Amino acid sequence: QLVESGGGLVQAGGSLRLSCHAQRAIFSVFSAYTMAWYRQTPGNQRDLVAQIDNDYRTNYADSVQGRFTISRDNSRKRVYLQMNNMMPEDTAVYYCGIMETHPVWGQGTQVTVSS
Repeated sequence: QLVESGGGLVQAGGSLRLSCHAQRAIFSVFSAYTMAWYRQTPGNQRDLVAQIDNDYRTNYADSVQGRFTISRDNSRKRVYLQMNNMMPEDTAVYYCGIMETHPVWGQGTQVTVSS
């Protein structure tokens, strides 16, 4: 089970930090996962924001490169998304996911950026 937190309302130029906790994962299993953050707006598909693999290699969407940072703490079974210099187009529901053959998703957390 993945539980996201940290969403909310922020003004353009502001920052938020999302957290995702893999509550039921075993540490050794969690550390092997590739984890990712995706986001989705109404009527659109879920798009990749950032991804981090078990070797801490990261990958970002072009739209967030240089503004967002994904990180993980395997000892806490958590993955984070630090979002800086946010823009109204970052407004979406953000989902944490375990990138296995059949991805596992959290319930999502709403992020709203006002102009």
